[in-house]
Amino acid sequence: MQNNIILASKSKVRRDILEKNNIACDVKPSNIDEDIVKASLLKEKASPEIISKNLAELKANKVSSNNYEQIVLGADSVIDLDGELISKPQHRKEALLILKKLNGKEHHLISSVCISKNGSMIWNYTDKAKLKMKDFTEEELEEYLSKISDNALFAYNVYQIEGEGRKLFSKITGDENTIMGLPIQQIKEYLNHIK
Repeated sequence: MQNNIILASKSKVRRDILEKNNIACDVKPSNIDEDIVKASLLKEKASPEIISKNLAELKANKVSSNNYEQIVLGADSVIDLDGELISKPQHRKEALLILKKLNGKEHHLISSVCISKNGSMIWNYTDKAKLKMKDFTEEELEEYLSKISDNALFAYNVYQIEGEGRKLFSKITGDENTIMGLPIQQIKEYLNHIK
């Protein structure tokens, strides 16, 4: 495995992607209050992409400033529905509302990553995937949600592309790793470059 990096995220999916790609990591979540940051950026009329980039950088920089000389990877993913930011649901009722909003429509999933060292960003990258959701009745959406555990639902937004969620979409354009929260190819290229 390559030199250890620190993953500034408690996302099991992100950790699994790194490990599958032979990148050893220590997990040290940033514990920043994402809702406060998002609210502040939305007030400034920031786009979902800018919000995703800012959050990835904040997470990486915060953990990096306490881990001198270490490479720290921060990441953030958001859904962009025609310019509207859609965040992870806080409860099942909200998850259903999000699915109803996305129902039959096309949206973008944006994943941003940031690598920091000594408290400052040294590299970042943002990727987008486009997903077109099929048309479902409310009962079908409720049935879909009933098959997903709370852990999965609140950790990975309303769909898990690597599991049950694939059935929700008629068309997916883009990198599956981006949809799962980590555009790994670009991360690997950068880590190889700085070795």
